[in-house]
Amino acid sequence: MSTGQQKQPQAASKATQAHQEKVKASLPFGDRRSFDNAKRGFIATLDPLTIKRPNGQAVYDLTQTDFLQAEAPDTVNPSLWRQAQLNASHHGLYEVVDGIYQVRSFDLANMTIIRGDTGWLLVDPLTCAETSAAALALVNQHLGDRKVSGVIITHSHVDHFGGVLGVVSAEQVLSGAVPLIAPKDFVHESLSENVLAGNVMGRRATYMYGNLLKPAPTGFVSCGLGAMLALGSTGFLPPNDSIHETGETRCIDGIDIEFQMTMGTEAPAEMVFYFPQFKALCMSEITSHHLHNVYTPRGAQVRDAMAWSDQIQESMDLFGERLEVQFASHHWPTWGRQPALDYLAKQRDLYRYIHDQTLRLANHGLVAEEIAERIKLPASLDQEFANRDYYGTVHHNARAVYVKYLGFFNGNPTSLHPLPPSDVGRRYLDFMGGAAAVVEKAQASFEAGDYRWVAEVLNHVMMAEPSHSKAYAEATDLLANSLEQMGYQAESGPWRNFYLCGALELRQGVPKGSNYQPSPGVAQGMPLTSLFQTLGMRLNGPKADGVNMALNIELTDTKQQYLVTIENAVLHGYQDRAAKQADATLKIASGDFKLLMLGLAEQDALVSSNKLTLADPENRLAQLLSLFDVFPRRFPIMTPRDAAIE
Repeated sequence: MSTGQQKQPQAASKATQAHQEKVKASLPFGDRRSFDNAKRGFIATLDPLTIKRPNGQAVYDLTQTDFLQAEAPDTVNPSLWRQAQLNASHHGLYEVVDGIYQVRSFDLANMTIIRGDTGWLLVDPLTCAETSAAALALVNQHLGDRKVSGVIITHSHVDHFGGVLGVVSAEQVLSGAVPLIAPKDFVHESLSENVLAGNVMGRRATYMYGNLLKPAPTGFVSCGLGAMLALGSTGFLPPNDSIHETGETRCIDGIDIEFQMTMGTEAPAEMVFYFPQFKALCMSEITSHHLHNVYTPRGAQVRDAMAWSDQIQESMDLFGERLEVQFASHHWPTWGRQPALDYLAKQRDLYRYIHDQTLRLANHGLVAEEIAERIKLPASLDQEFANRDYYGTVHHNARAVYVKYLGFFNGNPTSLHPLPPSDVGRRYLDFMGGAAAVVEKAQASFEAGDYRWVAEVLNHVMMAEPSHSKAYAEATDLLANSLEQMGYQAESGPWRNFYLCGALELRQGVPKGSNYQPSPGVAQGMPLTSLFQTLGMRLNGPKADGVNMALNIELTDTKQQYLVTIENAVLHGYQDRAAKQADATLKIASGDFKLLMLGLAEQDALVSSNKLTLADPENRLAQLLSLFDVFPRRFPIMTPRDAAIE
């Protein structure tokens, strides 16, 4: 934490003010078509739009963004301010066409509702149960109370499925009473992203979505992709029906659906679909009213920009002659066949241009950072607000395309075996005359508005200088101020949030938080194959070195048998297998077993409540549980990480 004086947000510098004026002059802000489309079909909303848990804790409070009704201040990029207004000011229930409706800005994503013969077919039940339940309640209040007759999950990102338990029960899906349709590989991809890498991704997501920032002209204004992310109760249900191939069809409650697979584009498991009765095309998250992420800064697999472009073209080929409206899982629809096709074509070419030009320059020998600095969109794409950097950016997407084809190594042998940040920092400070000299020179760069360079050099101070020194305190203040000005200038919502969260951490320290655990709703819905993958990731290899054990698991509810072993410091889980001489035998229901292994239930409590029968003469289960790491949610990002971690 800084020991300097600057703990509060600063005003926009002269360099930042000049940057904002340049943006105002470069884009057609008089074009109001997006505002017309965003408000079209409005039916009703909640006033105030504050959604709470049963205990009264807010999980989503859009009233905090009321300041967006004013003109853009100097502390926000005017283009991002425009997008923030579109996201936050147009919320509630909207008609897309007669029979298709959306609830927008009740969460990061939209929930789409289609009227069937007897009930509602829901598409993408949002991030958490509280917001999805509130959205469905609004629908029933204004369109008539109906049952949920089916759910479609477009892809494997949590803002599209985490709220499923707010609209259907696990029993309805497990019994097949309510169809739950998702693309193939949905279970594996959603859990590998949200559980295997869940803690580190969650920490980075606090920066990307600005969860720790106060909504204000000097703080959080938008996610770009949506108004803000809800922070409520998440769940997970495996689908009872999966789509595997383009051309598959379903009829749910009288609603005909034609599916197109778009795997490996915006998500590893994703699909789009067409409703012939409504002449409506749902593009999932393949298209949205901004440039999306080929690589998302919270961390995820690099996406295939060429496949992304090709899949948009395939959608146009499959459905373009028949569509009259195109809508998606974020933002607002585009009405009319030709306007929709024009929009799709520019989204198609947006990703293809970045892809092709990155590889063109790479084949000239340029490395990722050089390419990213050089690529500029042609005016025909750049001047479209739907192609702007509100979520992804041309800069980091170009770097992602480079990594997709060529990896993190740039070919220069000096980059092949780099030193870790703290070691690099100590050596740089020594070469540059010490931390005080670096800070003095960086101050001059700050005054010149060279904030990117200030951030780069001062990061070495943060990683190497003792935190009690005067130079460290001065560097902390100056780095925070530099990150803040870059945040003010950023057109991308995530970039702004990253910069401002970095400044916040430098000024106030790492926020306190709990240890990471999957939610009980996610744990209960997790297949055992995914559970064993998760346990293997949590196993502390050095502690498990030399440990050999075998545990037989007898699941009392499913009558299945599993063998869990540790050998070579690696955990394996085998179905329909048992050890002849097991170190321990557990008899337990599958749900309780998941809770036990994930640290959500205690061994002694399960035994005393007769939920666990245990034959374990040498306490091997307790030994196994002691080998799993516990991850702190709020590890430091701006300062050195714990060198004591094994």
